[in-house]
Formats: sequence, C-alpha cells, structure tokens
Amino acid sequence: MRTKKVATLISLGLLTPGIALAHCPLCTAGAGLAAVIATRFGVSSGATGIFIGAFAVAMGAWISRLLPKKYVPHQETAITAFSFLTTVIPLLPLLTQYSSIYVDIGGAYGSWLNRTYLINLFVAGSVLGGTLMLISPRLSGWVTNIRQGRQVPYQGIALTFTLLILSAFITEVVV
Repeated sequence: MRTKKVATLISLGLLTPGIALAHCPLCTAGAGLAAVIATRFGVSSGATGIFIGAFAVAMGAWISRLLPKKYVPHQETAITAFSFLTTVIPLLPLLTQYSSIYVDIGGAYGSWLNRTYLINLFVAGSVLGGTLMLISPRLSGWVTNIRQGRQVPYQGIALTFTLLILSAFITEVVV
C-alpha cells in the first residue's frame, strides 16, 4: 500500500510542472490589458504605470529568487531590470499620456536649466512603482525594528499596497 502511494506521488510530480523559470508573456499581456482598460475608464497612465512597474519588479525579484544562485555578477538585479524592461517597453505604444514640467533655474530658454520637459506619465509611474516595490521590504524592516522585532499581521504586503495606492491616488489628484 505504501509503495502505491509513493508511486502515485512520483508520477504526479513528473506530470505536473514544477516552477516557471521565465518571464511570462501572458502575464505581461494580462497586466497590459488591465492597464489599457483602466486608462479607457479614465485612470491616468501615471497611476496605471505605478502598478505595472511594481508588478514587473515583483515578478523579476520572484524569478531571480527561483533561479540557481550567481551565474553572473549582480544576477538578481539584472533579472529584475530585465523583467521591468520586458514588461514596460511593450506597453509604451498602448499607454501614451504626457505631461510637461517647466524648469526655470537659470540661463536662456532652451538651456538645460531653463526649458520645458515632456514626461511620459506611464514611464514615470512605472519607475515610481518599481522603486516603491524595491524599498517597501526595507521600510517594513525599519517598522519592525521600531516595534522592537514585532510585526503587524501582513505587514509587508499591507505596507506595499498602502504605498502603491497612496502614490496612485496622489498621481490621479495632482497630474
């Protein structure tokens, strides 16, 4: 009886896939579709970009932890950056919303310190979302240290989503 159970577990292990070791184009397409639909409903590309950037960085960090360690220097950073780029760049033609910022620090108009810069809101939001995803574990560790080693239930995920939602809300209100 015991050998039959072991044989069943082995056969199930051989028939079912273990882990995915690639950046899933279907995930990117799904996230992109959700982003396009959100922008069609009136959500700005900046706010959408925040969540897409966070998704891309989280996916890259997840994949880098699954792969065997250190084939190349800075492997985790390279995989995370690759994931970010392969998620954000294909969505650029679909999410084109721009804003401008006028910088008047000095010099004649047209110099680096006195000109109007055009900003792609989706790219700016993606960079902000990716950055928030990268700093939220450190921020969670800081909160844990302040609380003398105690954590709030679901502290990491709650902190991450709070940062993302607040930044998306601010982006919607300000931009």
